[in-house]
Amino acid sequence: MAEFAFNNKVYMATKSSPFQVNYGREPRKGFDIRKKGKNEKAEDFVKEMKEKHEEARAALVRSQEEMKKQSDRSRKETKEYRVGDKVLISMKDFSMELMKKATKKLTEKFIGLCVVRKIVSENMVELELLVSLRIHLVVNVRRIVKYREQVEGQKKIPLPPVNVASENEYDVEEILDRQERRGKMKYLVK
Repeated sequence: MAEFAFNNKVYMATKSSPFQVNYGREPRKGFDIRKKGKNEKAEDFVKEMKEKHEEARAALVRSQEEMKKQSDRSRKETKEYRVGDKVLISMKDFSMELMKKATKKLTEKFIGLCVVRKIVSENMVELELLVSLRIHLVVNVRRIVKYREQVEGQKKIPLPPVNVASENEYDVEEILDRQERRGKMKYLVK
């Protein structure tokens, strides 16, 4: 029953049903008795079938062009990356467990200074991670941006933490303030 419904449905792309495109006629819908008489000539049938196939092909091409036009409206040119380029990874798709942050609002937009190790395809690159992230090395180019060196006088990026026994450790110049939050002591340091 489902196959009959599929074969009998008129599709927008071809403007006819799949059964009619393949066989040149509509499927039988009951127990109608065929009339005895002359059958269609074979040459006429072949011509009619070729015309229907050409119409269906033209309709599919038009439909495909329309779909491509609509799809291309939202597409952008991809940036080309080379081996050795420095890039940052977007935090947009990372889960909160991976980031280990309390709120998404306070997390960085881009993290880690990574180097492109290999160009896998036009849309995929393999990275050499310089920071300890638990992600796959091959990422889509929409998830990375080229790293721009800082301009003189621009705010300096703090040094990354040093991992000592799987804990982050920083050099502290001075403790400016302290506060207890949720039973843990928090420090404001310089």
